[in-house]
Amino acid sequence: MENNTNYSDPHVFTKEQAGVKNSFIAKVFSWMFAALLITAVVSFLFGSQESLIRLLYSESGMTILGWIVMLAPLGLVLLMSFGYNKLSATAMSAIFILYSALMGASLGFIFLAFQLGTIGLAFVVTSGMFAIMAIAGYTTKMDLTKFGNILMIALTAIIIGSVVNMFMRNDTMDFIITIVGVLVFTGLIAYDMQRIKKNAEYAMANPEAGRKMAVFSALSLYLDFINLFLMLLRLFGRNE
Repeated sequence: MENNTNYSDPHVFTKEQAGVKNSFIAKVFSWMFAALLITAVVSFLFGSQESLIRLLYSESGMTILGWIVMLAPLGLVLLMSFGYNKLSATAMSAIFILYSALMGASLGFIFLAFQLGTIGLAFVVTSGMFAIMAIAGYTTKMDLTKFGNILMIALTAIIIGSVVNMFMRNDTMDFIITIVGVLVFTGLIAYDMQRIKKNAEYAMANPEAGRKMAVFSALSLYLDFINLFLMLLRLFGRNE
């Protein structure tokens, strides 16, 4: 039977492009949601099981395992960032899963520091804000590159301010940092979503690189979600 499909037809090519792009975006969100689920389960286990918490904290302070759990996630992010070109897609995926589990262990404290109602409220609000900004970032025609650069500068200021306030312990400064943090991570969701949309075009022509890019893109959105959640949790739980 003769094949009458014209692959030079721009409409056929556009449909194929759209299918691959949608597949890439779906992979990104699948990895992100899987990582969030792992983090949620592990954090609940550590927050509800005293025996697990004691592995991280003792009466004399943080244990060696506690320090590893606290510092290892940063090391894994740096490994994924600087080793991106050398790591395989499978290695990137394994590191991301390990990272999400370690983050869950380190976040177990929130179930001890905050009421379940406050945690639930912060999660619901974070989910709603994330959905709105992700849609906005995906659909907007505006180039958010310059906007993203400003947000990264603001993020650096937040990190420096947070370190300084660890010693000052100023409530007003903490409130300002929290509000700015909510705004910054809300904006980063839209920025990262637009960047991921652009990355999908590259992933279409590079399947293996596309697998790694999907995991790394999921990491970006995961970090936006977690940090926005923590900022909102600090804001809602200030009076507890």
